[in-house]
Amino acid sequence: MAKTHGGGGNPHTQAIAEFVSGFSYDRIPAEVLARIKLLVLDSLGCAIYGVDLPWSRILREALGDEDSTTTTSVWGTKEKLSAPHAVLINGALVQSFELDDVHRVGVLHVGAVTLPPILAVLEKNAAITGKDFLAATVAGYEIGPRVGICMGQEHIGQGWHSGATLGVYSAAAGAAAAMRLDVAQTVNALGIAGTQAAGLMAAQYGSMVKRMHAGRSAQSGYYGAMLARRGYTGIQDVFESDYGGFCSTFSRSHDRYNLAALSSGLGERFETMQIALKFYSCVGSNHTTLDGIREIEARHPFKLADIEKIIVHGSQVTADHVGWPYKPEGLTSAQLNLPYCIATYLLEGDVFVAQFTQDKVADPDRIAVSRLVDVVEDPAITALGSRFRHKVRVEIRFKNGDVETETVEAPRGSEQKFATEADVVAKFRKLAITQFSNEKVDRVVDLVLNAERLASAQDIVAALRA
Repeated sequence: MAKTHGGGGNPHTQAIAEFVSGFSYDRIPAEVLARIKLLVLDSLGCAIYGVDLPWSRILREALGDEDSTTTTSVWGTKEKLSAPHAVLINGALVQSFELDDVHRVGVLHVGAVTLPPILAVLEKNAAITGKDFLAATVAGYEIGPRVGICMGQEHIGQGWHSGATLGVYSAAAGAAAAMRLDVAQTVNALGIAGTQAAGLMAAQYGSMVKRMHAGRSAQSGYYGAMLARRGYTGIQDVFESDYGGFCSTFSRSHDRYNLAALSSGLGERFETMQIALKFYSCVGSNHTTLDGIREIEARHPFKLADIEKIIVHGSQVTADHVGWPYKPEGLTSAQLNLPYCIATYLLEGDVFVAQFTQDKVADPDRIAVSRLVDVVEDPAITALGSRFRHKVRVEIRFKNGDVETETVEAPRGSEQKFATEADVVAKFRKLAITQFSNEKVDRVVDLVLNAERLASAQDIVAALRA
């Protein structure tokens, strides 16, 4: 029997479009306003740090050779390209070194997909104020995570890279809000963006292309809003359609998703407050384990030579996503692999940008230490669902017979243990100072943390140019 449209119309797509189209600065709660500015600053720092990384240079040079348009800035550089190409590069820059934010339940790096299309829009329109910018940003940050919650952790478990698939909706929503699209246009923007969703988790095994997934999502969202503004139409029931809709297609089912999660509490419960920041330069799934080892080390000081075995008990998603036996396939693989990151911490005492260099990918010492680590599924943790997918129980067995364990539900910088403004600014400085002077770093911090005062948000983009 042939599948048809959902039959119930598009109530969830419509509700999202109404929220995005009608959202304004005065609807942002005070705590969300404070949080969004820190999230923006963090993403910009990640992008600025990434401009000279090898995969970033390849993108910049390749697209620069193909593109003579100079309307839109590539952050942290003097370069300008066409808006779609600049959006792609800027999204890839934010995601360039596994340092950017993550909505854990929605399984989405939100800033990387949301900010590039919004800043591309405002760079062309000096009338967009700082308040407008903040409202558009919150609107975008609210949507992608809700799509992730709707799809559940099975989405990434099936092999889809969620940043590449879910991200188009945050990108389209943010761009639509910045362009002030009406409800019908926003429905079309979501429908145009949704049909461009794609991305495979196999990209984590050594390839550079994982870094580009966020950029492509950002670009797809920009295309969605830009085309919808001109009257181009998209899938009207992009979430609800039984046949070929986003949810039914990407879940390979007609029931393994929760449409109600798309619009439940929209405008009242802010998913922006559930976005976490990273203080390790590796995939978010690894952070709870690293914090657990830090806690054990603090109460039971040890040396590497004392360790017989480390066993990490986590969810099935954690075991599949980051727990495989390490093979030296590239920096991406190194930053995603939990045994390698544990080895890095044990050997060097930190897991930040300085610890990840190309010459360390095949470091025999790190590989040898990684073999001390086993990552196994704990069915009880898996049963807790996506909200606890990063929970781990770390067990260190010592050669003298001692055993230490630590259970960690959420890492430093998480929504439960969010960082202070000083912590976020300090991280931004460490990253941005690699490209900018101290004065320029101060300028960006001031503009972002006081964005609501700006008569034109273009000031932020100007400050991001080298």
